[in-house]
Amino acid sequence: MAAELSAHHRRLAQQKREAITTAATELFLDRGYDGTSLARIAEAAGVSKSTLFKRFPTKAALFEAIVTESWQRDAGDGAARPQTGDLRSGLTTVGHRYADLVGRPGMTALFRIVIAELPRFPELGRMQFQLGKLPYFTSVQHYLESEHEAGNADVPDAASAANQFLGMIANYVLWPRMLLTDWNPAASDIHDAVEQAVQTMLARYAPARRPDPKPER
Repeated sequence: MAAELSAHHRRLAQQKREAITTAATELFLDRGYDGTSLARIAEAAGVSKSTLFKRFPTKAALFEAIVTESWQRDAGDGAARPQTGDLRSGLTTVGHRYADLVGRPGMTALFRIVIAELPRFPELGRMQFQLGKLPYFTSVQHYLESEHEAGNADVPDAASAANQFLGMIANYVLWPRMLLTDWNPAASDIHDAVEQAVQTMLARYAPARRPDPKPER
């Protein structure tokens, strides 16, 4: 019985947290970061001010949570770094995860908030980069380094390669959405964009095949 109550309380706490971060994101977009108070967020989320202040004593702490949770959204779905050994399979997995991540409306909203508020609140940009994009980028870089070290790829500069790969996907999935409100490519088109990025990476970074030994006479 105690375990059931504990699980119930955890679910309620998570629901309240999600309500707070969702309300905050919407208000930051609508009113701006500076024009949104924690009290207004609590009202929009349907929670008491004491509940919100206990979890997020400042707007900066709340925005930090939004950034971290946005970039770690798939962490609970077995989203560990792919095993080395099959570069095509690994890149395909990484590519589709990234397309799903940056293609979510919540990620678009996060980028829009940061870009709009950057001149007055540069710390929001630093949070977005240091807590979100950089750790994700680094995980892809480390995956490519592991494939290089195992001899499954020829990637002398994994940082550059990770930037190229993620950039190809973001240039189709994310950035048009920032400027075009009706940009909503079909799932099949996103799939094709990822596959094209994988093919480009394989053409550039797959190890050269050794010639088959000549048969003995």
